[in-house]
Amino acid sequence: MTKHWSGTGTKQDPWHLKTPPLTAVYTLYRDDTASPPVLVCQVGTTTLKYLARAVEDLHAMLKERGDWVALGSADEQKEAAEGTVEAWGRARDNPVGGWYGQKKGLRGRFGMYLPPLLEALGLAEVEHNARNNRMRAR
Repeated sequence: MTKHWSGTGTKQDPWHLKTPPLTAVYTLYRDDTASPPVLVCQVGTTTLKYLARAVEDLHAMLKERGDWVALGSADEQKEAAEGTVEAWGRARDNPVGGWYGQKKGLRGRFGMYLPPLLEALGLAEVEHNARNNRMRAR
């Protein structure tokens, strides 16, 4: 397996990750000073924030499903495809009762930026095709 990340996940040493299709690099770190704790994702000049508990919650969902799950990444303004990681990250019946994304207007793309983190943490396997990637729990 080729490693597509580096860093320790702190503000001083953020994870440097690649999107699932390996076409873009972004950074992500955990901010435990925020209440509740968040993951701060920097993509170019855009900063997105997701609830930090998304890591454990997404891993638990993947384990429960027990198979590959399509990522289905989409902007907040677009409808997420049913049954995807993206749809789960904004669903009313997920553990937080809605969006893991915390910045209005930029709450989407959960299915793009969270899967590589779970892969880096050894919690999931992520496909790296040009399109239609999936992930599953380890």
